[in-house]
This record gives sequence, C-alpha cells and structure tokens, in this order.
Amino acid sequence: MFMRIAKAYAALTDEESRKNWEEFGNPDGPQATSFGIALPAWIVDQKNSILVLLVYGVAFMVILPVVVGSWWYRSIRYSGDQILIRTTQIYTYFVYKTRNMDLKRLIMVLAGASEFDPQYNKDATSRPTDNVQIPQLIRELGSINLKKNEPPLTCPYSLKARVLLLAHLARMKVPETLEEDQQFILKKCPALLQEMINVICQLIIMARSREEREFHAPSLGSLENCMKLSQMAVQGLQQFKSPLLQLPHIEEDNLRRVSNHKKFKIKSIQDMVSLKGPDRRNLLHFLEDEKYDEVMAVLGSFPHVTMDIKPQVLDDEDSNNITVGSLVTVLVTLTRQTMAEVFEKEQSICAAEEQPAEDGQGDANKVKNKGWQQKNKGMKKVPKSKKKKTLKKKPAPPVLQQPKPQKQKQANGEAVIKEEDEELSDKGSESDEEETNRDSQSEKDDGSERDSDREQDEKQNKDDEAEWQELQQSIQRKERALLETKSKITHPVYSLYFPEEKQEWWWLYIADRKDQTLISMPYHVCTLKDREEVELKFPAPSKPGNYQYTLYLRSDSFMGLDQVKPLKLEVHEAKPVPENHPQWDAAIEGDEDQEDSEGFEDSFEEEEEEEEDDD
Repeated sequence: MFMRIAKAYAALTDEESRKNWEEFGNPDGPQATSFGIALPAWIVDQKNSILVLLVYGVAFMVILPVVVGSWWYRSIRYSGDQILIRTTQIYTYFVYKTRNMDLKRLIMVLAGASEFDPQYNKDATSRPTDNVQIPQLIRELGSINLKKNEPPLTCPYSLKARVLLLAHLARMKVPETLEEDQQFILKKCPALLQEMINVICQLIIMARSREEREFHAPSLGSLENCMKLSQMAVQGLQQFKSPLLQLPHIEEDNLRRVSNHKKFKIKSIQDMVSLKGPDRRNLLHFLEDEKYDEVMAVLGSFPHVTMDIKPQVLDDEDSNNITVGSLVTVLVTLTRQTMAEVFEKEQSICAAEEQPAEDGQGDANKVKNKGWQQKNKGMKKVPKSKKKKTLKKKPAPPVLQQPKPQKQKQANGEAVIKEEDEELSDKGSESDEEETNRDSQSEKDDGSERDSDREQDEKQNKDDEAEWQELQQSIQRKERALLETKSKITHPVYSLYFPEEKQEWWWLYIADRKDQTLISMPYHVCTLKDREEVELKFPAPSKPGNYQYTLYLRSDSFMGLDQVKPLKLEVHEAKPVPENHPQWDAAIEGDEDQEDSEGFEDSFEEEEEEEEDDD
C-alpha cells in the first residue's frame, strides 16, 4: 500500500514520472508484457478437483493411446507406396514359385491382392448377388480354370476380381451392381502392377547376389508381361488386339475395313499417322465428318518419344573407355512430342524435297531429248561402213645420245687451268645449294612438328575442357535431382474404358535379348513432359569384348508405342594399378615440407629453453 501511495505521489510531483504515467500507464515507465490463460471457474474450484483429474486421466491415458495405436496399426500394414504388405508377400511368393509367368497366370496372381479382400480393405465390397452374377460372367468368358485349389488365388474375392478384369479386357458389359466394383479394381491395377515389377526386380537382384543354383530369378518375359498388362488394363484391350482400337469410333467391324484395305496396309498407330490427308480420309470414309475430326484430334495427341544414348564411365580419367568391372552409366535423353508435330515436320520436309526434284527432273528430260536428237543426227551423218578404225600408235624408239668427240689437246695450258677452276666453282655452288635446301627442309620439318604439337596440345585442352564441362553438368543434374521435386502430372492419357484420369508414365531399362537377361533395373519415368534425362547404371561385363544390348522404352498406358534402340558396348581390359602418380608425389613433398617445418620449430623451441636456462 505504501508503494502505491509513493508512486502516486511521484506521478503528481515528478514531471518524468507523470510523463511515464501518461504514456505507459506506470510511473516507472514501460513494463514487461505478461500473458495468462483464462480457465473456467469450475476447473479452478477446489470442489471439482477430483472430476478434473479423472477427465485428464481418461483423455491422456486412454483416448490418446488408443488413437495413436490405431493409427500405427493401420500405417504398418502399408508400404511406402500405399500397398498392403500382405499383398507384397503374396506377390513375392507366387513370383518366386512361377519363374515364367504368362499373362493368364499374371492376371490370376494380380487378382489375389489383399486390396480386393473386404477383410483387409474396407473399400472392397462383397454382395449376395455376386454368387449369381459372377458365375454368369464366367460362363460368358469361358476361359477360367476353377479346378486348382491355390489360396488366396481361388478365394471368392480373388475370383471376382479376376472375372471383372477379364471382362474389362474383353470389353464386355457387366451388370450395374458390378460396375462400381470393376472401377475400383481397375483403379488399383497400375499401382499393383508397379509393385509386382518391384518384386521381380528385387528377386533378380537377390539371385545375382547369391550363387546358389536352387535360387532361380524370374525371367525377363515375366517383367515385360507386367508392363504389357498395364497397357491392356488402361486401354481395355486383350493381348493380340490391334492398337487402332484405342481410337474412338473404331470398333471390330470398322477395323476390318482399315486393316484389310487393298491399297493401304495399316497395322499400327504410326502407319495411320504417316498417311497423307486425302488417303487417310479415303481410308476412314465410313466415318462422318465430326467423328473423323475427333479421331484425328486423338491421333495427333498420341506421344512420340525419341531417345539419345550416351554410354560412359563417370569418375574416370577416360570416361569413354569402358573396362572390365567398371560401373557403366548410360545417359538417356528422352524428348517427347506429339504425333501431329512429328509427322507435320516430316511431310513439310518431304514436300520441300519433292518440289525441286520435280523441277530438276523436267529440265533433265528436256536435256535428254535434245541429246537424243543430236545423237540421231550424228548417226545419220556417219554410216557404219565409213567409220574409221582407230589405229594404235606404236611407241617411238628411244633417242640415243651420240657420244661427243674427245677434245684435242690444247697447246695453251692456261686454258685448261681455267676450265678446271670453272668446274670446281660449279661443284661448290651446287654443294652450297644442297646445304641450303637441307637447312630449309629441316626448318620446315621443325615448324611442322611444332604445329602438330600445338594442334595436339589444343586438342587435348579442348578434350579436357569438354570432360570438365560434362563432369560439371552431371554434378548439376544430381544436385537438381536432389533439390527439385518434379510433379508427376505429365500428360493425360486418352482412354475410353479407364474409370479415372491417368497420367502418362514410362518404363526405361536395358536387356540382353540373346541371353534373355535384365541388365539394368527398370526406371519408372513419371516426370516426362517435354524433355527428361535419365541415368541407367550397371556393372560392365567381366570379360573384354563387344556386347550388344537393347534399350527399351515402354509405356504404361498406350499399346503399340514402345521404343527399342540397340546399345553396343566395347569392353576393354582393366588398366593396371599405377605405382606412381603425380598427385602422390605432390602429397609426399607436402608431408616432407611439413616435417621440415616441425623440425625447425622444435629446434627453435630447444634454443629458447637453453637461453632461459643460461639466464
């Protein structure tokens, strides 16, 4: 109380305290800001303390652990790609059991995923009407084997998923009650097939790391069948159906008119796009103008991807020299364009080449006609009987030099001495000319050697600069790949039968077709919009020689648009380990200098200690 009275008196009498009171509300000036928590009165009331403790105990000791535990239980059931771990285990077992899986077996294993089981996934449904409608679809399909007892592939949920998937590939209509289930299954198929591809790759890596004969790796055909099944599921087509059925308004009846045409043999999307406008319209004459325009719009939007390949060995002095046991890095540059852009350029180039060719052909015809007329006139003037025979000229006999008569003895001796002096001077001048020629020739040789040395040095400097730039570019690419997070939204896929919007993704891998082996693991390209660079790495063969591999680019959404490119590698013997290196000499010299400096410091310290002792 006394402090308050004193502060009030100071605020009335002292000008500075009064000023602080007016500005800050306190005679002492600005004070620290304080915060508080507004709690209801009944919580602070001592009568309700037991009730408050019970509420806190239930919230933090019962509800919170239950929520965290349920979340943890749901999360551990899924992998990083939101696939049930039980599904991954099922795929691993059956892929290992069946080394070569055809499409029929692959569909059976795919349908055994736990995502379709209502016991493990609440989104999957099972209805009583399935017991009537599913057997009807099985009879219509007629190619499902029900005799094998192989759980979970023969469980009811797996059989339902397999039947609905086969009906989708055959483009059969299903009852309305099953349409929702079929759409749910189709939405899950791309992610499940990608998980199966990952399982196959892991088993291949395990088989290579182990030298046991009993452990057999899955075949390359199983991997490629997974990729083909992804295309089939997105487009709703069976394996050997024509890729032209991906276009709108072209069905089985219309397809016969296109593929069995007398003039044009159209078997693929590329054949259709490469036709000229009038020929294409003549081929699709059974379509109306609106439908034809829609077909052309879809056809022009299909992707056309080109690949540029550059094999090299990174972190090596000679990056282009591939040796035994080295890590080969194949840099693949993917460039995406639409079919319309590519073939418009080709047609414009062909038209530009045909125009001057036609002009030149017309001029050549005129010249030929004139030459033909001149030839006829000449033939009329000179008959065959009056033609002169060309006589072979005999070689002329060689001209013999006549011997010069000997000079008579000259009476005057002075004349003889003069002639000898002239001959000696002539010989001396000839020898001097030869020496000068030799000197000039040696100077020219030295100059040419210097020029060649300069050219070699310049070439070597340019090669070093190019290698340095490539190294910097690779480092920048790695940094961008680590820092940038590219969007997986690339280009929407046109599909008539897929239930949701699908993005255009690709698989890129290297294989040996001769041995049917996988060389590099498939890289899932999910960010290809216009241009993308991908690095595929694999160890070089253990023996030197020439190797022929194949680079594959497969779509996960379109049929008939896969790209194949040969890859040739020339593997050399590994270089011997160097015993001496300039960098090592520099390091040794640096260590010696450091030792000398340390010895000098030690001697200097000893001298100082001796001087102190003397003092």
